[in-house]
Amino acid sequence: MSKRTEIKAILTDYKGLLGQEVTVMGWVRAFRSNRFIALNDGSCMNNLQVVVDYEQMDEALLKKASFHACIKVVGLLAESQGAGQAVEVIARKVEILGEANPEAYPMQPKAQSMEFMREHAHFRMRTNTFSAVFRIRHGVAYAIHKYFNDNGYYYMHTPIITGSDAEGAGEMFHVTALDLNKPPRTENGQVDYSQDFFGKATNLTVSGQLQAEIGALALGKVYTFGPTFRAENSNTSRHLAEFWMIEPEVAFYDIFDDMALAEDFCKYLINYILDTYPDDLAFLDERIKGLEKNLPQDQRRPMGLVDTLRFVVDNDFERITYTEAVNILRNSKPYKKGKFEYPVEWGKDLQAEHERYLVEKHFQKPVIVRNYPAGIKAFYMRLNETEEGVPGATVAAMDVLFPGIGEVIGGSQREERHDVLVQRMSDMNVPSEELWWYLELRKFGGAPHAGFGLGFERMVQFITGMGNIRDVIAFPRTPGNAEF
Repeated sequence: MSKRTEIKAILTDYKGLLGQEVTVMGWVRAFRSNRFIALNDGSCMNNLQVVVDYEQMDEALLKKASFHACIKVVGLLAESQGAGQAVEVIARKVEILGEANPEAYPMQPKAQSMEFMREHAHFRMRTNTFSAVFRIRHGVAYAIHKYFNDNGYYYMHTPIITGSDAEGAGEMFHVTALDLNKPPRTENGQVDYSQDFFGKATNLTVSGQLQAEIGALALGKVYTFGPTFRAENSNTSRHLAEFWMIEPEVAFYDIFDDMALAEDFCKYLINYILDTYPDDLAFLDERIKGLEKNLPQDQRRPMGLVDTLRFVVDNDFERITYTEAVNILRNSKPYKKGKFEYPVEWGKDLQAEHERYLVEKHFQKPVIVRNYPAGIKAFYMRLNETEEGVPGATVAAMDVLFPGIGEVIGGSQREERHDVLVQRMSDMNVPSEELWWYLELRKFGGAPHAGFGLGFERMVQFITGMGNIRDVIAFPRTPGNAEF
């Protein structure tokens, strides 16, 4: 097969190719007037116009160049004679690489529901919306690695199979090689996991953080970027059973260093996409405006997609304590008028509606809330000190809040004091015997350290403006769904 030129390369640097013969391959997005083919090969958002002479070419062959057939075109790249494109290919030869019956093809050239698209996830990346989403997803992943590499972090692969529950929530998928129809039993009738592959009960990981702390206390600065799993029976637009997490962990950092890292990291990712994928963002921006044009004003997004991204990168993130956040919310008009669905009380977690009020209404900028009540946070978060150095009621935890979506990052300074950590684990019924190695990190050369977790799909959802997190991962895993 002769060498092809990607459509992105042609549209980006067409002046050097004008007047030359080029070979392009891709899928037919449209074929109008028996003369103009809109061709797309996935390399960019924009199509390349191919001009064919229906009378001089094989009519039977051209009829096969139907919607989403795959074709190869050899022709001359010329300046376009029509509006809408700078260049076009005057076809000399057209070859059908893969036919597509236009009547049977599920993705018809018309508006389709997101649920329909998920049911046909093997084709949805071919649409403009999803091709844009997945190009941006790639860009965010690349930017993550580039940011940490350029800042001296070491990429660490933490285990997918683990014997510990990092979050203590118990919502984990079990991993076993035992015969589930007749598993071995102990004398008291329990499953005997000592006979299992690993000699103990194991699960799919919910976080690589605990293992990343091992790396940070040896290499100084590490990060993980891998799949994580939650067996939470939730069908909301914000939850997946399988998703990807980015978790940096840094020795000698406190909560304030952690917040500074989170802000710089978020701005870097968003700026990279703004600079690198303007066409995809512009398409998604227009898509959102089209979806919302008939909605009442109070149901529309407060800003367009690109404006929302600029809102994040152009503003310094506001930093407040949890106590200050509660006081602001309780003094707000929505609270006094009973507009909030969930109560605002010290000791209860902030809900998305509270977080969005702080970002979109009160401060009108991204917000980082720190020092949450100890009772609603994980065992590994450092207890803040009150009078005379005595651990108090809050922990050095922080959440980064964005417009439209609420929390995007959760992190903390980790508890490095061995005795305090032992007591905290006991209070929260976290079995210390399973995490003996985690405690030993505090006994032998322990150090202050901090880190955070960023849900990759949550960030991609924010950057693309998609309404459901299932639409920013190629093959979503949710309750009752493990198709493809």
